[in-house]
Amino acid sequence: MTYVVTDQCIRCKYMDCVEVCPVDCFYEGENMLVINPSECIDCGVCEPECPAEAILPDTESGLEQWMELNAKYSAEWPNLTSKKETPPDADEFKGVENKFDNLFSPEPGEGD
Repeated sequence: MTYVVTDQCIRCKYMDCVEVCPVDCFYEGENMLVINPSECIDCGVCEPECPAEAILPDTESGLEQWMELNAKYSAEWPNLTSKKETPPDADEFKGVENKFDNLFSPEPGEGD
C-alpha cells in the first residue's frame, strides 16, 4: 500500500505533508504535489497533515487515475523535501470541484 495525492491538492499546495514525510517522497508540480509510490513507505503521517484532505491511501476505491498521475509525475517533477510558503490564494481553492479538468498543470515546480 502507498498514499496518493488527489486533485484536492491542485492550487492549494499547503505542503504540511512534505514537512512530516520521513522518506522525502513528495515531488512538486507547478500547482500540486505528488507522491512517488516506489518511495512511499506507507507510514501515513502525511494524510492527517493535509488541510485540503488531498492525500488518501491507495486502498480506497476509485483512485486509479490518481495512482497513475502520482507515478507519472513523480518521475518527471523535482523532489521536494522541505515545506515552502503556501500559495496566498490556497484557501480559495480548498474543496473546489473538478480541479483536475479545470486547473491542473503538468508543468514542474521548483523543488528544493
